[in-house]
Amino acid sequence: MKSRTRARSVALQALYEIDLTGHKPAQVWEQRIAEEELEPNLAEFARQIIMGVWPIASKLDSFIAEHAPEWPLDQVATIDRNILRIALWEFAVYGKTPIKVAINEAVELAKVFGSDSTPRFVNGVLGSLAQRQNEIRQSLKGLAADKETTDEDEQKPD
Repeated sequence: MKSRTRARSVALQALYEIDLTGHKPAQVWEQRIAEEELEPNLAEFARQIIMGVWPIASKLDSFIAEHAPEWPLDQVATIDRNILRIALWEFAVYGKTPIKVAINEAVELAKVFGSDSTPRFVNGVLGSLAQRQNEIRQSLKGLAADKETTDEDEQKPD
């Protein structure tokens, strides 16, 4: 697994745990980093994903739900939902990851962690979201800035 893919994998597993258990993001990240041997820059990338995605998860979910109407979010597997959240955050908020890279990385995570149909589902939803990237980016821009001033240990997304 490529190094940044591995960092995304660590972030995905952390978000999955946070989503299922309600554990605090900072604590989960610290635990994951202690268990994984990531270079400092990759550990920081994983932290940015976790702390970037979790506070705005419900807003990310609303965009995802719009583009997967046949799959209500409560019926989408938790791991799949978090794969989609990470990719959407990467290209719409983080902005340093090209869309094609974010989608390809999400599909790779889907192959490892999802069911047989997950890669196709993830690719389709993210392809639709990518077509509206500017609109989504503008909508999330203010929200992400607002969230930076809130407590990173927030237990539930907005």
